[in-house]
Amino acid sequence: MDATKSLSSYPTSLLLEMFRRMTLIREFELRAIEERHRGLIPGFIHSCVGQEATAVGACLALNPDDVITSTHRGHGHLIAKGGEARYMMAELAGRQPGYCLGRGGSLHISDFNLGILGANGIVGGGIPIAAGAALAFKMRGERRVALAFFGDGAANEGAFHEAANQSAVWKLPVIFFCENNLYGEGTAMHRSTAIQNLADRAVAYGFPGVIVDGNDVVAVYEAVRQAAERARNGEGPTLIEAKTYRLRGHYEGDPQVYRTPQEVEEWKRRDPIPRFRARLLQEQLVDESTLEEIQGEIMAQLDEAVLFAKQASQPQSEDALYGVYADIHNGLVF
Repeated sequence: MDATKSLSSYPTSLLLEMFRRMTLIREFELRAIEERHRGLIPGFIHSCVGQEATAVGACLALNPDDVITSTHRGHGHLIAKGGEARYMMAELAGRQPGYCLGRGGSLHISDFNLGILGANGIVGGGIPIAAGAALAFKMRGERRVALAFFGDGAANEGAFHEAANQSAVWKLPVIFFCENNLYGEGTAMHRSTAIQNLADRAVAYGFPGVIVDGNDVVAVYEAVRQAAERARNGEGPTLIEAKTYRLRGHYEGDPQVYRTPQEVEEWKRRDPIPRFRARLLQEQLVDESTLEEIQGEIMAQLDEAVLFAKQASQPQSEDALYGVYADIHNGLVF
Protein backbone atom coordinates (compact mmCIF):
# COMPACT_ATOMS: atom_id res chain seq x y z
CA MET A 1 0.00 0.00 0.00
CA ASP A 2 1.14 3.55 -0.70
CA ALA A 3 2.16 4.92 2.71
CA THR A 4 1.34 8.44 1.56
CA LYS A 5 -2.28 7.56 0.78
CA SER A 6 -4.71 9.52 2.92
CA LEU A 7 -6.65 7.65 5.58
CA SER A 8 -9.71 9.67 4.56
CA SER A 9 -10.40 7.11 1.82
CA TYR A 10 -11.39 4.63 4.53
CA PRO A 11 -14.56 4.78 6.64
CA THR A 12 -13.95 6.53 9.94
CA SER A 13 -15.72 3.66 11.70
CA LEU A 14 -13.11 1.22 10.33
CA LEU A 15 -10.21 3.43 11.37
CA LEU A 16 -11.60 3.83 14.88
CA GLU A 17 -12.10 0.08 15.13
CA MET A 18 -8.47 -0.42 14.13
CA PHE A 19 -7.39 1.95 16.88
CA ARG A 20 -9.75 0.38 19.42
CA ARG A 21 -8.65 -3.19 18.77
CA MET A 22 -4.93 -2.38 18.71
CA THR A 23 -5.27 -0.48 21.97
CA LEU A 24 -7.31 -3.28 23.55
CA ILE A 25 -4.66 -5.82 22.59
CA ARG A 26 -1.85 -3.67 24.00
CA GLU A 27 -3.63 -2.97 27.28
CA PHE A 28 -4.81 -6.57 27.62
CA GLU A 29 -1.24 -7.83 27.27
CA LEU A 30 0.11 -5.36 29.81
CA ARG A 31 -2.69 -6.18 32.25
CA ALA A 32 -2.16 -9.92 31.81
CA ILE A 33 1.54 -9.48 32.57
CA GLU A 34 0.63 -7.50 35.68
CA GLU A 35 -1.85 -10.15 36.83
CA ARG A 36 0.72 -12.88 36.30
CA HIS A 37 3.06 -11.11 38.69
CA ARG A 38 0.17 -10.81 41.15
CA GLY A 39 -0.50 -14.54 40.97
CA LEU A 40 -3.82 -14.66 39.10
CA ILE A 41 -2.29 -16.14 35.92
CA PRO A 42 -0.02 -19.21 36.13
CA GLY A 43 2.62 -20.30 33.63
CA PHE A 44 4.21 -18.45 30.73
CA ILE A 45 2.96 -15.38 28.90
CA HIS A 46 4.26 -14.66 25.40
CA SER A 47 3.05 -11.13 24.75
CA CYS A 48 2.63 -9.52 21.34
CA VAL A 49 3.33 -5.96 22.50
CA GLY A 50 4.53 -4.14 19.37
CA GLN A 51 2.82 -6.50 16.92
CA GLU A 52 -0.76 -5.27 17.28
CA ALA A 53 -1.01 -3.92 13.73
CA THR A 54 -0.41 -7.33 12.15
CA ALA A 55 -3.25 -8.96 14.11
CA VAL A 56 -5.76 -6.15 13.66
CA GLY A 57 -5.02 -5.29 10.06
CA ALA A 58 -5.24 -8.93 9.02
CA CYS A 59 -8.38 -9.89 10.93
CA LEU A 60 -10.36 -6.79 9.99
CA ALA A 61 -9.70 -7.56 6.33
CA LEU A 62 -11.38 -10.97 6.70
CA ASN A 63 -15.08 -11.77 6.74
CA PRO A 64 -16.72 -12.93 9.98
CA ASP A 65 -17.05 -16.50 8.67
CA ASP A 66 -13.39 -16.73 7.62
CA VAL A 67 -11.09 -18.60 9.98
CA ILE A 68 -7.63 -18.16 11.46
CA THR A 69 -5.04 -20.32 13.14
CA SER A 70 -2.77 -18.72 15.68
CA THR A 71 0.51 -19.23 17.53
CA HIS A 72 1.93 -19.35 21.05
CA ARG A 73 1.88 -15.52 20.81
CA GLY A 74 -1.81 -15.48 20.03
CA HIS A 75 -3.71 -13.20 22.42
CA GLY A 76 -3.67 -10.37 19.89
CA HIS A 77 -4.96 -12.52 17.04
CA LEU A 78 -7.90 -13.64 19.14
CA ILE A 79 -8.90 -10.16 20.24
CA ALA A 80 -8.48 -8.91 16.66
CA LYS A 81 -10.85 -11.65 15.42
CA GLY A 82 -13.49 -10.61 17.95
CA GLY A 83 -12.51 -12.42 21.13
CA GLU A 84 -13.75 -10.99 24.42
CA ALA A 85 -11.26 -9.88 27.06
CA ARG A 86 -13.23 -11.36 29.97
CA TYR A 87 -13.22 -14.91 28.55
CA MET A 88 -9.59 -14.64 27.50
CA MET A 89 -8.55 -13.42 30.94
CA ALA A 90 -10.51 -16.26 32.53
CA GLU A 91 -8.78 -18.76 30.25
CA LEU A 92 -5.35 -17.42 31.11
CA ALA A 93 -6.27 -17.72 34.79
CA GLY A 94 -7.36 -21.35 34.29
CA ARG A 95 -11.01 -20.68 35.12
CA GLN A 96 -14.10 -22.55 33.97
CA PRO A 97 -15.72 -19.71 31.90
CA GLY A 98 -12.59 -19.32 29.76
CA TYR A 99 -12.68 -20.02 26.04
CA CYS A 100 -11.37 -23.56 26.57
CA LEU A 101 -12.92 -24.01 30.02
CA GLY A 102 -9.61 -23.09 31.62
CA ARG A 103 -7.81 -26.06 30.06
CA GLY A 104 -5.92 -24.38 27.23
CA GLY A 105 -4.29 -21.47 28.99
CA SER A 106 -2.28 -18.87 27.13
CA LEU A 107 -1.02 -21.10 24.33
CA HIS A 108 -4.16 -22.89 23.14
CA ILE A 109 -7.13 -20.54 23.10
CA SER A 110 -9.74 -21.28 20.44
CA ASP A 111 -13.35 -20.43 19.61
CA PHE A 112 -14.89 -22.05 16.55
CA ASN A 113 -17.86 -19.68 16.77
CA LEU A 114 -15.50 -16.79 16.00
CA GLY A 115 -13.55 -18.71 13.37
CA ILE A 116 -10.57 -19.16 15.68
CA LEU A 117 -9.37 -22.71 15.06
CA GLY A 118 -6.78 -22.52 17.80
CA ALA A 119 -3.60 -20.99 19.03
CA ASN A 120 -0.84 -23.58 18.98
CA GLY A 121 2.13 -24.24 21.22
CA ILE A 122 3.82 -26.17 18.40
CA VAL A 123 5.87 -23.85 16.18
CA GLY A 124 4.22 -23.87 12.76
CA GLY A 125 1.48 -26.21 13.97
CA GLY A 126 -1.36 -24.01 12.77
CA ILE A 127 -0.18 -23.79 9.16
CA PRO A 128 -1.39 -27.21 7.93
CA ILE A 129 -4.58 -26.80 9.98
CA ALA A 130 -5.39 -23.63 8.02
CA ALA A 131 -4.64 -25.44 4.76
CA GLY A 132 -7.02 -28.21 5.82
CA ALA A 133 -9.76 -25.70 6.60
CA ALA A 134 -9.19 -24.09 3.20
CA LEU A 135 -9.52 -27.50 1.55
CA ALA A 136 -12.86 -27.99 3.31
CA PHE A 137 -14.08 -24.61 2.06
CA LYS A 138 -13.09 -25.49 -1.49
CA MET A 139 -14.73 -28.90 -1.36
CA ARG A 140 -17.95 -27.35 -0.04
CA GLY A 141 -17.91 -24.63 -2.68
CA GLU A 142 -17.80 -21.89 -0.03
CA ARG A 143 -16.25 -18.47 -0.62
CA ARG A 144 -14.42 -18.55 2.69
CA VAL A 145 -10.75 -18.03 3.49
CA ALA A 146 -8.38 -19.50 6.07
CA LEU A 147 -5.44 -17.42 7.35
CA ALA A 148 -2.50 -18.93 9.21
CA PHE A 149 -0.46 -16.66 11.48
CA PHE A 150 3.10 -17.81 12.09
CA GLY A 151 6.52 -16.37 12.81
CA ASP A 152 9.82 -16.24 10.97
CA GLY A 153 11.03 -19.29 12.89
CA ALA A 154 8.05 -21.35 11.69
CA ALA A 155 8.89 -20.45 8.08
CA ASN A 156 11.79 -22.93 8.38
CA GLU A 157 9.56 -25.78 9.57
CA GLY A 158 8.60 -28.59 7.24
CA ALA A 159 4.93 -27.95 8.00
CA PHE A 160 5.15 -24.59 6.24
CA HIS A 161 6.73 -25.97 3.08
CA GLU A 162 4.42 -28.97 2.87
CA ALA A 163 1.30 -26.85 3.37
CA ALA A 164 2.52 -24.21 0.92
CA ASN A 165 3.23 -26.79 -1.78
CA GLN A 166 -0.06 -28.66 -1.42
CA SER A 167 -2.09 -25.45 -1.19
CA ALA A 168 -0.49 -24.20 -4.39
CA VAL A 169 -1.18 -27.45 -6.26
CA TRP A 170 -4.84 -27.41 -5.21
CA LYS A 171 -5.20 -23.60 -5.33
CA LEU A 172 -6.62 -23.52 -1.83
CA PRO A 173 -8.16 -20.31 -0.39
CA VAL A 174 -5.49 -19.87 2.28
CA ILE A 175 -3.30 -16.94 3.31
CA PHE A 176 0.06 -17.68 4.87
CA PHE A 177 0.73 -14.68 7.12
CA CYS A 178 4.27 -14.51 8.50
CA GLU A 179 4.82 -12.08 11.36
CA ASN A 180 8.54 -11.59 10.92
CA ASN A 181 9.67 -10.09 14.22
CA LEU A 182 13.31 -10.92 13.39
CA TYR A 183 13.76 -13.56 16.10
CA GLY A 184 12.77 -17.20 16.46
CA GLU A 185 12.76 -17.20 20.26
CA GLY A 186 16.34 -15.91 20.80
CA THR A 187 17.78 -16.74 17.37
CA ALA A 188 18.15 -13.84 14.98
CA MET A 189 16.73 -14.58 11.56
CA HIS A 190 20.06 -14.01 9.80
CA ARG A 191 21.51 -16.91 11.83
CA SER A 192 18.90 -19.39 10.63
CA THR A 193 17.84 -18.17 7.18
CA ALA A 194 20.02 -17.42 4.17
CA ILE A 195 17.59 -15.04 2.45
CA GLN A 196 16.60 -11.57 3.58
CA ASN A 197 12.91 -11.72 2.65
CA LEU A 198 10.85 -14.77 3.52
CA ALA A 199 8.21 -13.70 1.01
CA ASP A 200 10.66 -14.65 -1.75
CA ARG A 201 9.96 -18.30 -1.00
CA ALA A 202 6.47 -18.03 -2.49
CA VAL A 203 7.84 -17.99 -6.04
CA ALA A 204 9.11 -21.55 -5.58
CA TYR A 205 5.54 -22.70 -5.01
CA GLY A 206 3.96 -20.62 -7.74
CA PHE A 207 1.95 -18.05 -5.81
CA PRO A 208 2.51 -14.39 -4.84
CA GLY A 209 4.78 -13.32 -2.00
CA VAL A 210 4.06 -9.88 -0.55
CA ILE A 211 6.20 -7.82 1.84
CA VAL A 212 4.39 -5.30 4.01
CA ASP A 213 5.24 -2.93 6.85
CA GLY A 214 3.82 -4.91 9.75
CA ASN A 215 3.68 -1.81 11.96
CA ASP A 216 1.28 -0.05 9.58
CA VAL A 217 -2.20 -1.39 10.30
CA VAL A 218 -3.73 -0.02 7.09
CA ALA A 219 -0.95 -1.46 4.93
CA VAL A 220 -1.53 -4.86 6.53
CA TYR A 221 -5.28 -4.50 6.01
CA GLU A 222 -4.80 -3.79 2.30
CA ALA A 223 -2.39 -6.69 1.78
CA VAL A 224 -4.74 -9.20 3.41
CA ARG A 225 -7.81 -7.76 1.69
CA GLN A 226 -6.19 -8.28 -1.70
CA ALA A 227 -4.96 -11.77 -0.80
CA ALA A 228 -8.44 -12.74 0.44
CA GLU A 229 -9.99 -11.51 -2.80
CA ARG A 230 -7.56 -13.68 -4.80
CA ALA A 231 -8.39 -16.67 -2.63
CA ARG A 232 -12.15 -16.23 -2.98
CA ASN A 233 -11.79 -16.00 -6.74
CA GLY A 234 -10.10 -19.39 -6.90
CA GLU A 235 -6.60 -18.04 -7.54
CA GLY A 236 -5.02 -19.84 -4.61
CA PRO A 237 -2.69 -18.89 -1.74
CA THR A 238 -0.67 -15.78 -0.95
CA LEU A 239 2.33 -15.53 1.36
CA ILE A 240 2.41 -12.22 3.25
CA GLU A 241 5.53 -11.29 5.17
CA ALA A 242 4.82 -8.53 7.68
CA LYS A 243 8.01 -6.93 8.99
CA THR A 244 7.39 -6.18 12.66
CA TYR A 245 8.97 -6.47 16.10
CA ARG A 246 8.05 -7.62 19.59
CA LEU A 247 8.95 -4.93 22.09
CA ARG A 248 9.11 -7.31 25.06
CA GLY A 249 10.98 -10.58 25.43
CA HIS A 250 10.08 -13.91 23.90
CA TYR A 251 8.33 -14.61 27.20
CA GLU A 252 7.92 -12.63 30.40
CA GLY A 253 11.18 -12.99 32.29
CA ASP A 254 13.25 -13.45 29.14
CA PRO A 255 16.72 -11.90 29.84
CA GLN A 256 16.92 -10.85 26.16
CA VAL A 257 20.68 -11.22 25.91
CA TYR A 258 20.34 -11.82 22.17
CA ARG A 259 19.48 -8.19 21.29
CA THR A 260 20.66 -4.76 22.30
CA PRO A 261 18.68 -2.08 24.15
CA GLN A 262 19.49 0.25 21.25
CA GLU A 263 17.72 -2.08 18.82
CA VAL A 264 14.61 -2.20 21.01
CA GLU A 265 14.57 1.59 21.35
CA GLU A 266 14.86 2.01 17.59
CA TRP A 267 11.79 -0.19 17.07
CA LYS A 268 9.87 1.61 19.81
CA ARG A 269 9.99 4.67 17.59
CA ARG A 270 8.01 2.63 15.03
CA ASP A 271 5.39 1.52 17.59
CA PRO A 272 2.21 0.93 15.53
CA ILE A 273 -0.27 2.43 18.01
CA PRO A 274 1.15 5.94 18.57
CA ARG A 275 2.07 5.97 14.89
CA PHE A 276 -1.53 5.32 13.83
CA ARG A 277 -2.89 7.69 16.47
CA ALA A 278 -0.67 10.48 15.15
CA ARG A 279 -1.92 9.90 11.58
CA LEU A 280 -5.56 10.02 12.68
CA LEU A 281 -5.00 13.33 14.44
CA GLN A 282 -2.74 14.79 11.74
CA GLU A 283 -5.35 14.12 9.05
CA GLN A 284 -8.04 15.53 11.39
CA LEU A 285 -10.21 12.43 11.07
CA VAL A 286 -10.88 12.28 14.83
CA ASP A 287 -10.15 14.48 17.79
CA GLU A 288 -8.09 13.75 20.88
CA SER A 289 -11.14 13.45 23.13
CA THR A 290 -12.59 10.62 21.00
CA LEU A 291 -9.39 8.60 21.27
CA GLU A 292 -9.16 9.27 25.01
CA GLU A 293 -12.74 8.10 25.42
CA ILE A 294 -11.91 4.83 23.64
CA GLN A 295 -8.88 4.39 25.86
CA GLY A 296 -10.98 4.92 28.98
CA GLU A 297 -13.59 2.41 27.86
CA ILE A 298 -10.88 -0.17 27.27
CA MET A 299 -9.36 0.28 30.72
CA ALA A 300 -12.79 -0.14 32.31
CA GLN A 301 -13.36 -3.25 30.19
CA LEU A 302 -10.10 -4.77 31.41
CA ASP A 303 -10.92 -3.97 35.04
CA GLU A 304 -14.14 -5.91 34.54
CA ALA A 305 -12.28 -8.76 32.81
CA VAL A 306 -9.87 -9.19 35.72
CA LEU A 307 -12.72 -9.13 38.24
CA PHE A 308 -14.62 -11.67 36.12
CA ALA A 309 -11.60 -14.00 36.09
CA LYS A 310 -11.01 -13.66 39.82
CA GLN A 311 -14.62 -14.50 40.64
CA ALA A 312 -14.93 -17.32 38.09
CA SER A 313 -15.07 -20.94 39.23
CA GLN A 314 -12.18 -23.35 38.93
CA PRO A 315 -12.50 -26.40 36.62
CA GLN A 316 -13.93 -29.40 38.47
CA SER A 317 -12.07 -32.71 38.66
CA GLU A 318 -15.15 -34.67 37.62
CA ASP A 319 -15.13 -32.79 34.29
CA ALA A 320 -11.49 -33.63 33.55
CA LEU A 321 -12.32 -35.81 30.54
CA TYR A 322 -14.81 -33.40 29.00
CA GLY A 323 -13.73 -32.63 25.46
CA VAL A 324 -11.25 -35.47 25.20
CA TYR A 325 -13.66 -37.48 23.08
CA ALA A 326 -15.78 -36.08 20.27
CA ASP A 327 -19.51 -35.80 20.75
CA ILE A 328 -20.83 -36.79 17.33
CA HIS A 329 -24.28 -35.47 18.19
CA ASN A 330 -23.14 -32.04 19.35
CA GLY A 331 -19.89 -31.65 17.45
CA LEU A 332 -18.45 -28.32 16.41
CA VAL A 333 -18.40 -27.53 12.71
CA PHE A 334 -16.41 -24.59 11.40
